[in-house]
Amino acid sequence: MDSTKRRTLSAPLTLTVVAIGAFITALDQTVVVTALPSVMLDLKIPVTELDRAAWIITAYLVGYTAAMPLLGRLADVYGFARVYQASLLVFTAGTVLVAVSPSLGWNVGGRVIQAIGGAATVPIGMAIASTVLPMRRRGLAIGVVVAAAEAGSMLGPAYGGAIIEALSWRWIFWLNVPQSALLFLALFWLPSQRQAGARVDYLGGALLAAVLLLFTLALSSKGLFSLESATPFLIGVPGLALAAVVVLVERRHGQPLLAPVLFRSRAFLTANAAQLLEGVALVMAMVTVPLMANTVMGRDPLTGAWWLLRMTGMIPLGAVVGGLMMPKVGVRPVAVAGLALSALGLFLVSTWDLDVSEPWLTLHLLTAGVGFGLNNAPIMTRAMSSVGLDYRGTVASLVTASRMVGMALGLAALSAWGVGHFQALTAGLELPIQLAGKTAGQIQARQEAYNTGLVDAGLSLFHRFLQVAGAVALAAILPVLAMTASRREREEGEEEAKTRT
Repeated sequence: MDSTKRRTLSAPLTLTVVAIGAFITALDQTVVVTALPSVMLDLKIPVTELDRAAWIITAYLVGYTAAMPLLGRLADVYGFARVYQASLLVFTAGTVLVAVSPSLGWNVGGRVIQAIGGAATVPIGMAIASTVLPMRRRGLAIGVVVAAAEAGSMLGPAYGGAIIEALSWRWIFWLNVPQSALLFLALFWLPSQRQAGARVDYLGGALLAAVLLLFTLALSSKGLFSLESATPFLIGVPGLALAAVVVLVERRHGQPLLAPVLFRSRAFLTANAAQLLEGVALVMAMVTVPLMANTVMGRDPLTGAWWLLRMTGMIPLGAVVGGLMMPKVGVRPVAVAGLALSALGLFLVSTWDLDVSEPWLTLHLLTAGVGFGLNNAPIMTRAMSSVGLDYRGTVASLVTASRMVGMALGLAALSAWGVGHFQALTAGLELPIQLAGKTAGQIQARQEAYNTGLVDAGLSLFHRFLQVAGAVALAAILPVLAMTASRREREEGEEEAKTRT
């Protein structure tokens, strides 16, 4: 019997439950950004060891990305709701470990466990959402979950700051416990049907998790593009070798995690390519906007944060609007429009001068934000519609993981290319050192010329970052254009149309 017919919660309540789960776990991705100074003080981590403390943030990203594909397959086999519940238990266990952590190692370990549990909520939530509404409204359901996850990531720093102000950083994590408990109970009202005869490829899943782990660590290490360190290569080369092992193992498994049907699906392959490129463009924009505001443009940190919020705050809205537009406009037109808008917004931001003012500042940022939101639901909907329920969670996990890898790749490229390009831009500047025979006025003029040169070079660098991000967003249109509907999606649409008539 179809699980959607046995559902006891209404579609709106079901979407609410999975959206809240996505929101809570996404919140924990960014909540420690503002909590990090308090954590370091409490755990007696000196400022000189900031690189070690940063693992409190990095550990969540690594665990989140690596665990996602295997959890998606577990949900396909054993049932979406039950695996979601198990993941919430893991998430809560990790949360408690972080809340009571007496040391940095303990804290990082808890964050990894927390991330492994949290990794299931977005892809499995989208898989559940895809079953609660008719196909013509599937994009809206997926858009709601995407919007909740984006809103969580966006509000994480503000939420963490508010909790620290009122209580302490440990309460950020203690408050997750009752929230997760309520979600756990609500999921009992959702049926969780196991796929008869389906099996989980645990070896392939573990190997793929190791590959993603190594790739994410390599991309998070310094020196990948600048060649200043051998560390990313010492991590990345074994990752490539292990990826070859994954291919060999998967070819011999009867029901592999990376099933051949996925790689015969143009929708799946192009969706992964599009999300990878979008991840690169998005993270470059998210880093550049506040950094440009706080450095060469001379704004305070709060102003830079508000500028970024104008962009990221529109992503959840864009995700819902994209889901609503799909039945009327089509999948590819909405996705292309979203990527084009995000590129346009980034190109417009790249024209800012030091005195940029309203309303253009807000209009440009809103344009980019809406664009980044619009394309998410169409891309994910097309990828998930190319397979049946037996692989829907897997597909959602893999496409989401591609976006996370893209963000890690974008950060690595940004840091490496930025330093080299800035040095090239400032190579011709004369240092304002005091020279014999020079008057105070001449020295001051040299200082002012040097400062102006630095600002101009910095502004030029940030403009180039945004132009590259816009170009990457435009490049993502190419796989979207090739993202044709699968036979399964067409047949499902025809069957639903007959039912309506």
